[in-house]
Amino acid sequence: MELLLLALLCLHILKTEAVVGHWCYRSQKCEQPQCEDPAQWHKINATCKGDRQSPVNIVTRNVVYDKSLKPLTFEGYDVKGSAKWDLENNGHTVKVALDTSPKVGGGGLGRKYKAVEFHLHWGVLGEAQNIPGSEHSIDGEKYPMELHVVHIREDASDVTEAKKTPDGLAVLAFFVKADEENKNYETLVSELKNIKYKGQSVKVDPLPLSSLLPPEEDLGRYYRYQGSLTTPDCYQGVIWTVFEKPVELSLFQLSQFAALHFDGKNSTPMMENFRPAQPLNGREVLWSGASVALPTAQLLLLALALTCTLSSLAH
Repeated sequence: MELLLLALLCLHILKTEAVVGHWCYRSQKCEQPQCEDPAQWHKINATCKGDRQSPVNIVTRNVVYDKSLKPLTFEGYDVKGSAKWDLENNGHTVKVALDTSPKVGGGGLGRKYKAVEFHLHWGVLGEAQNIPGSEHSIDGEKYPMELHVVHIREDASDVTEAKKTPDGLAVLAFFVKADEENKNYETLVSELKNIKYKGQSVKVDPLPLSSLLPPEEDLGRYYRYQGSLTTPDCYQGVIWTVFEKPVELSLFQLSQFAALHFDGKNSTPMMENFRPAQPLNGREVLWSGASVALPTAQLLLLALALTCTLSSLAH
């Protein structure tokens, strides 16, 4: 009897030890009470309590217009790679690792950065109930979902090497809203049922990255700030570019993400996998305001057209 109790105690300790020191989202706490939720991530990585953490709530009346923030230049974003993509449920999100390394530059970045992966964060995306799950928010308003395209500096071989520098990573963030069906996402969305559980992955046909984003002519308006990764280790050398123009998915497409689970069978459904907004701690959020000059230009053209019309009438 004593041996049985001892064995059960050991099993309990092993089970507890397995989840202590493991980071999770708040939505996982019921199933894994020992895991560290966002408020406790600093126990795993002290950096998670740093003064330049992400995501943030962007207060539009406080943003600083910066005329040097021109539209970014996208290289290889319109190229469809030859190797199939690995679409993976990594126990925290849906992630696609990239090997063709499209690049982004300009827009005040100071150097070129190459794309290494993209993933998503979302809330509760059911047909009956919707809780917005974007990580960033605009004036306190959140979107259903947020897409992150993670880049490392062009001269770094991998994320680990890039993290050794203070400006190692650049993340492009796109809000996702419920609207029209987006056929460009169908390849990915239709495969979600095959990666329901942690560790499952599936090969999918590659797509040009640009097909998953809003049209390039709509990407001139964005916010820029210095922040961190939004999961442990919360590395603080991330240049964030948060675009105003959202990606559109249909409500049905969004609801397909509800099929995923954080772990194995019968585990918690993967939802609300976002970190709450972090304090700005005096950081400035810059704004490109790319089309600020457009109304003025239109007024000038209108004035010119009127002048021409009036002068032709006068003759």
